[in-house]
Amino acid sequence: MERVVSIRHLRCFLAVAESGSFTVASSRMFLTQSSLTATIQQFEEAVGLKLFDRTTRRVVMTEEAVRFKAEAEKILQEFDTAIRDLKSFAEGHQGNIRIAAAASVIYHFLVRAIPLFRESYPNVTISLRDAGAEKVETMLLNGNLDFAVTSKHKGYEDLDYTPLLEDRYGVVCMPQYPLGNESTPLRWADLPPHDYIAFSTDTGIGTFLASHAGHSALLTTPHDEVSSTTSLYPMLSLGNRYSIVPALSAQAEGFPNMRFRELTEPVLTRQICLITRRLRSLSPSARRILDILLETLNERELPPGVAVLSRP
Repeated sequence: MERVVSIRHLRCFLAVAESGSFTVASSRMFLTQSSLTATIQQFEEAVGLKLFDRTTRRVVMTEEAVRFKAEAEKILQEFDTAIRDLKSFAEGHQGNIRIAAAASVIYHFLVRAIPLFRESYPNVTISLRDAGAEKVETMLLNGNLDFAVTSKHKGYEDLDYTPLLEDRYGVVCMPQYPLGNESTPLRWADLPPHDYIAFSTDTGIGTFLASHAGHSALLTTPHDEVSSTTSLYPMLSLGNRYSIVPALSAQAEGFPNMRFRELTEPVLTRQICLITRRLRSLSPSARRILDILLETLNERELPPGVAVLSRP
């Protein structure tokens, strides 16, 4: 009789593979060591391969097991994500929604959408993340977020990206800084490289500028660097620096006392996207807050340089 490989076999396999010990793995899995050993033996018999070499001191994966480990992790991740999705539908008006968004989206739209959402789902909690675009995509792939509203970073095939907004890049600085004396557009060629504060390449802004502003000396000259608009505010408040941000970010909290001047020659714009996992449905509560967010986006007056692109 042919044995069937189950999720239990995969979990036990990974527990041993990660710990290198049947004793440690059995403790993690809340199994007796004999039960875990029997499960691994069943797995090996089912696939017709030896997965572990056992010595008196440790357990070592065979070459076949090393190659299979990444696949096992992916299968379990997708399985656990699917079960979480199923449970979220069953919970209905309870549970937790996990959202990641650009700081500017949180400031302009989410803080207005959340009170309206509470009217329909008062018992649903919200976990809100303001993280770099690279980390956000990873969290979505791992099933740790329901959806995100931020800029595209790497563009994974397993994620869907729906453009919502487009805004134009420009210089932000304190009014007393020389570039803050006027409000007319600036040319890239007019920017002093040594006063520039850049965004790190794990952020959407940093990645975009690295790919699209290669013509500028700003990127090749030594400069200060930040990883979020939150850390940019105090740096700019010193008065002797400037940075480049999209128009929506320039209107967020912390920037009202600063000047924003659009950049030209060339004009650069970014897109803010709704990012979801491909072929994964949102729970009713997640769908509701997203609908309210999109309604807020369409109804709210947008700053100059910002335009609505579409609505899912």
